[in-house]
Amino acid sequence: MNPTDTAFIIICAALVMFMTPGLALFYAGMTRSKNVLGTMMQSFAAIGVITLVWIFWGYSLAFGTDVYGLIGGLDFVGMAGVGMEPHESIATNLPHMVFMIFQCMFAIITPALITGAFAERMRFSAFLLFIVLWCTFVYAPLCHWVWGGGWMYEMGALDFAGGAVVHMSSASAALAAVLVIGKRKGWGKRSFLPHNLPMTMIGTALLWFGWFGFNAGSALAADGLAGNAFVTTHIAAGTAMLAWIFAEWKLHGKPTTLGAASGAVAGLVAITPAAGFVGIMPSVIIGLGAGVFCYYGVSLKSRFGYDDSLDVVGIHGIGGIWGALATGLFASTAINPAGADGLFYGNPSQLWIQFVSVVATCVFAFTMSYVLLKIISLVTPLRVTDEEEEAGLDVAIHSESAYQA
Repeated sequence: MNPTDTAFIIICAALVMFMTPGLALFYAGMTRSKNVLGTMMQSFAAIGVITLVWIFWGYSLAFGTDVYGLIGGLDFVGMAGVGMEPHESIATNLPHMVFMIFQCMFAIITPALITGAFAERMRFSAFLLFIVLWCTFVYAPLCHWVWGGGWMYEMGALDFAGGAVVHMSSASAALAAVLVIGKRKGWGKRSFLPHNLPMTMIGTALLWFGWFGFNAGSALAADGLAGNAFVTTHIAAGTAMLAWIFAEWKLHGKPTTLGAASGAVAGLVAITPAAGFVGIMPSVIIGLGAGVFCYYGVSLKSRFGYDDSLDVVGIHGIGGIWGALATGLFASTAINPAGADGLFYGNPSQLWIQFVSVVATCVFAFTMSYVLLKIISLVTPLRVTDEEEEAGLDVAIHSESAYQA
């Protein structure tokens, strides 16, 4: 057990936890004023709900003994065997409970990301049931496939910090959710303008800050690889932010603060699977692609007619896919000997492996999320009534108001 690594990962876990309140601000600023608290409440509720799911059974399903490459066993149910000593086969430089809580923070923010898609219309009780089931039947299996010794890991898929596990999975679930739940009342007929962009900008800053723990911490040690992940994360985010604002500047005549925030997050999403496998110049290219591809990706909702309220599909879906494929292009064993070389370093098969992992992740997460939502709809309504939606979730669901007259 390495005390330096332990201290580093504890700090990184705190940074990743900080991302979820940051996400709450990021999303809430983009909603209408009558839905601020309802939007934030979903992210905060995820912290409590997913923590309990994780310690009782989620962690075990993700990192327990492999069962046919599909799911973890029940070794760690109720935190059995998860203590202050390292596990013999899981992050042997860290106390087992430190690794567990670091991974818990990833499990928390992933369903919170989905909330941006159905913002302003999902019933809170249905949301709570959904994230319990989603963490159990979607997140935990995917986490096992990629990081827990499952079939994607054995295939050689590279996902340093969650391109598939976090971003593509949440975006696929988001698409399923908006198709099942439906559009907001009046969508396409009236404007749904962000009510507080300074709040969104603050949330972006907190996400960017916390993302260093997200990506650098995934090295699981205070070493050069963590430093590489930190540097590539920052470069990709900055590049993507500029790419997005210049794209909208050219096409619409003005750069916007919302574009800057969206571009930065797109870059952070895209570099996530690649951060510990690529160098500095590839991170610039990944950020550039993220800014441009995700800028156009958010227009898909108007083209295809689905109401993804806060652009989860366009940013986390397109960004996650591009990042995973770019890893297959630019990964280098000179950066991470435990990884693999990509296409541009003489190994074209890695790009195919990344493509298979992308398709499998999106199909699995979308299908399972769609089925879970349909099942939940048989138990309780998924969305609020028209009257509640018109009044706003803050008052209708939580009997509160963010702003007093």
